[in-house]
Amino acid sequence: MYNLTRMIKKIIITALVSITLLAQSFADTCIPARPQSFVYDELGILQDAQKQELHSILQSFSAKTSTQIVVVLVNDLCGKDKAMYATELGEAWGVGSKENDNGIVMLIKPTGGSGQRQTFIAVGYGLEGVIPDAIAKRIVEQELLPHFKQNDIYGGIVAGITVLMKLTEKEYTAEEYEKKSEGNYSIFFLLLFVLLAFVFFTKFTEARKYARSNNIGFWAALFLLQSMTQSHSGSFSNFRSGGGSFGSSGGGSSFGGFGGGSFGGGGAGGSW
Repeated sequence: MYNLTRMIKKIIITALVSITLLAQSFADTCIPARPQSFVYDELGILQDAQKQELHSILQSFSAKTSTQIVVVLVNDLCGKDKAMYATELGEAWGVGSKENDNGIVMLIKPTGGSGQRQTFIAVGYGLEGVIPDAIAKRIVEQELLPHFKQNDIYGGIVAGITVLMKLTEKEYTAEEYEKKSEGNYSIFFLLLFVLLAFVFFTKFTEARKYARSNNIGFWAALFLLQSMTQSHSGSFSNFRSGGGSFGSSGGGSSFGGFGGGSFGGGGAGGSW
């Protein structure tokens, strides 16, 4: 009986160890090997010139400030939440310096159907005060997603990185960026209101003239004008995504590796 109990315990322990090792092995293969660049694009979405420009800019920025920003484009998150995947990747790669924990991971999964395409900005411990979650969310929604929704991945990366660099260099604070972006929304809605008012006034004037000249009611004239407008339309314009550029990088392309920074789950993301 004693030997049977020992055997059962041994089998259970062996099974648990095997499961743990298997899970660890899966996790290791899920996270890509540490790259020799600040840009990891396993999908080949970015052009070589774009990757080189991004790497040069981020390499120079790292040398100047010690803050490290890495851009990661992957096809699969291995069934993990985007926040967990980006955080684990930052930890595994050691993005940022060990002393300051000042790393940022911009994770992009541009594959899948509507709502399945994911992005997340993971912020290292040392930068959570400079880039709080609410500001990371605003960067995702106002800088990244508008470009990504037009299939302009590079443009979104450029817009997002530009803001991240300015915030970490303290060119402006998180509060100033928030007010600035809120101001952009106010201008947008004001322009939209003016445009809609102009369109309504134009339609109203045309309908009144048409009603008088044809001796019909105002609403009937408006309906007829709208019908004629739709019958003469039917074509639509295709929008071509822009490219965005940092300008001259001014830095070398050598890569000194990451510095061993840590991540605690700070940041924010979105989908499109």
